[in-house]
Amino acid sequence: MKKTILTIVMMLLFVAAFAENPVKLKIIYFHLDRRCPTCISIEENTKKTLDTYFAKQMEDGTIVFQVFNAEDSKNEPLVEKYEADGSSLFLTQINDGKETTTNFTNFAFSYSRNEAEKFIAGLKEEIEKNLR
Repeated sequence: MKKTILTIVMMLLFVAAFAENPVKLKIIYFHLDRRCPTCISIEENTKKTLDTYFAKQMEDGTIVFQVFNAEDSKNEPLVEKYEADGSSLFLTQINDGKETTTNFTNFAFSYSRNEAEKFIAGLKEEIEKNLR
């Protein structure tokens, strides 16, 4: 009995030692107090993309979506970290504690409001790339 328990414990330790840390992805959207229709559409279409294609990853914590007011002084450290200039959209991949950030702001402003399907497809592709 002791050998069986010891074997199970050793197997669990072995698996834990060699298991890969899951890649995590933070999607961060900054906005200003006064929001134009395009700014609002970026947040709405990001949520739509996540709800439609990544609900499981949102639920299990692999993907986190955060929205911050860039003009709120309590968010100043994040605004500085991301160098957010007004409304901005960032994807930050976290792999083994190392962060790699993609600034998706220009793409978002180009397509979110007038070409929502193109925005959603592009964001979906970028998220999938970051989860590999």
